[in-house]
Amino acid sequence: MELQIIKTEKEYEDLLDWVDNQFDLNHPPESKEGGKLQIALLLIKQYEDAHYPVPLPDPMEIVRQKMTENGLMNKDLVNWIGSKGYVSALLSGKKPLTLRIAKVLHKKLGIPAEVLLA
Repeated sequence: MELQIIKTEKEYEDLLDWVDNQFDLNHPPESKEGGKLQIALLLIKQYEDAHYPVPLPDPMEIVRQKMTENGLMNKDLVNWIGSKGYVSALLSGKKPLTLRIAKVLHKKLGIPAEVLLA
């Protein structure tokens, strides 16, 4: 297989099939074949990033998910970002997410900034 930039869906599908077969052969990563497989995976990722972008999730959905994971309630965010009513309005989408609040949520909940600023 000659590796090159993927330009068509057919080339993409063919390379996916080739990669699948190479995985079955279980080449060591440091071998020549393993290196070629790694390059093929990079080419596939480049094509997928360009043709199948994954949209960022809704920031407030992620905040609610992180709150659930950490056992937090709306009232727990009051000390971080404001009144109970403001927290409720923010989480329901009635109030906008400001840069200051995004920074706080990033720091306190570990949510990536690019998700909060999407």
